[in-house]
Amino acid sequence: MTRQEGLWVLGYGSLIYKPPPHYTLRVPAVISGFMRRFWQSSTDHRGTEQNPGRVVTLISERDIRASREFQQDLKHYNDSLTTIGVVYYIPPEKANEVKDYLDVREKGGYTLHKVEVDLETTPEDEMHPAVEQLPIRPSSNRRFLITHVYIGQVTNDSFVGPEPLGKTAHVIATSVGPSGSNYDYLKHLHQSLKDMEMIHDARVIDDEYLDELFIEVNKLKSQKVRP
Repeated sequence: MTRQEGLWVLGYGSLIYKPPPHYTLRVPAVISGFMRRFWQSSTDHRGTEQNPGRVVTLISERDIRASREFQQDLKHYNDSLTTIGVVYYIPPEKANEVKDYLDVREKGGYTLHKVEVDLETTPEDEMHPAVEQLPIRPSSNRRFLITHVYIGQVTNDSFVGPEPLGKTAHVIATSVGPSGSNYDYLKHLHQSLKDMEMIHDARVIDDEYLDELFIEVNKLKSQKVRP
């Protein structure tokens, strides 16, 4: 990325409801070939060194194929490798500033990568100069692009998966960090995704894993579980 280029960045976790600064466009996106899981421990945002919380990362199809446990987890949740996120466009004059901000925000085991996504643009979005330049996929008649994304890969020190959903739920129900409670992270992400339900390839995209996790955490909180 140079100073003359704008920055596209993909959010699939807290960036969905807590966006980066200086963006001029926010567009729902469909990520293919990845599953979203709360398998990244958090000591700097939603937990502490003593009691790490849990935040989301994306698990690639390549990594899933290499792990029987990943495959079993994917199969349990309807074999879905289609995930909803959002992309933000940062204009050139702010691109370096925002990248520096995100490098710090995502320092807890996340590294910068590029992935291809399909966009769910509105007529208003289509008028944005950055969108007008993007190609259209003939099979879906949707704009697509290769965007930057921060991913906690399976080899990073903070990766804890595959983790039983019950254990993840207990951690989320009881963890708090500098950025607030782990439960609030889950609640805001879950609600944000419900608010932007989309249809892709003639079916509604949902996140069965996230739905089940949210239900389980709420059960634990109603029982007032202790750390």
